[in-house]
Amino acid sequence: MSQFCSRALNYSATIRRNGFTLVELLVVIAIIGTLVGLLLPAVQSAREAGRLMQCKNQLKQLALGVLGHENATRAFPSGGWGLAWTGDPSRGSGPRQPGGWIYSILPYIEENAVYLLGTGQSGSQLTAAGATRIQTVISSLYCPTRRSATAYTWAQPWSMVNADVTATVGRSDYAANGGSVYNQTSIPYATPWTNYLASSANSGPQSLADGSTPAALGHFQRLASLSNGIVHCGSSVKISQVSDGVSKTMLLAEKHVDPTQYTTGNDGGDNEAALIGMGRDIVRWSTFSDGTSLPPQRDATGLGELGWNSFGSAHAVTFNAAYCDGSVRSISHSIDPATFQGITARNDGRVVQDDAP
Repeated sequence: MSQFCSRALNYSATIRRNGFTLVELLVVIAIIGTLVGLLLPAVQSAREAGRLMQCKNQLKQLALGVLGHENATRAFPSGGWGLAWTGDPSRGSGPRQPGGWIYSILPYIEENAVYLLGTGQSGSQLTAAGATRIQTVISSLYCPTRRSATAYTWAQPWSMVNADVTATVGRSDYAANGGSVYNQTSIPYATPWTNYLASSANSGPQSLADGSTPAALGHFQRLASLSNGIVHCGSSVKISQVSDGVSKTMLLAEKHVDPTQYTTGNDGGDNEAALIGMGRDIVRWSTFSDGTSLPPQRDATGLGELGWNSFGSAHAVTFNAAYCDGSVRSISHSIDPATFQGITARNDGRVVQDDAP
């Protein structure tokens, strides 16, 4: 009996020696928690670095699409006519094209089928094709840091000239360079047409005929004499007009969006669609209409007009920008405003160096 008890005691001691005390377990858990806490920011940083690189690559492809258009037509794509228009495949390029710059580069970014929607059609068939187009999601237009590539809510109460109203539309996180002199379809010059949709002269003319008159073409020319960017309403900017240098002048860049409105369609600069005509959904500037600076902004809430018209991004420190030579650089959100105005103006005689990290 005593021998049996001795063996039992030895076995019990062995169990105690091979196990863990509660204190030891708590220490191990604390160490694991600390290691996870140290590792998590590194993992998140690596993921954001990957998203940033993807964003750069997408912007590069869009820039190459713009340059492909310039090579084929000898002009950068037009800004189009206004908010109530999508593209028309029968209208070619330049001032005759009501669709914006994104529509015009579709054949050069492997989206020719979307470009050709509505070809040879008229009436209800044409507007139905226009609705299909503006609903189309083009994944290269979405920054992966900001939001997923999907269709988002169309919250506008007005209709379009050459497209039916849709519940959702594709959007763009990238905008063309409108320059350092603010201008839209009806800003700063009143339009020659008096009939328009969308309760705004910025919607453009109400018909193809209205947009093709000598008065309309003269309006586009007045804007051309004012704008010093790459894209404006009815634009047809040639590469020879980038006198400050193609490697010193911005072509496209990420735009600012209110982070609480990524999916709602209620941000004033992100409330229409990617495949529309001229508007701040697809064109941004470095100076506002009252002459104040529009510095690039990291996505933030409550900026109002400042945010609706500015470049910027969802990235923490920088936003990505493509230049007229096709190069892509990351630019600090805190870039000097005068320097930023210099790289958005194509012909102001100031050749400035951006502050790319």
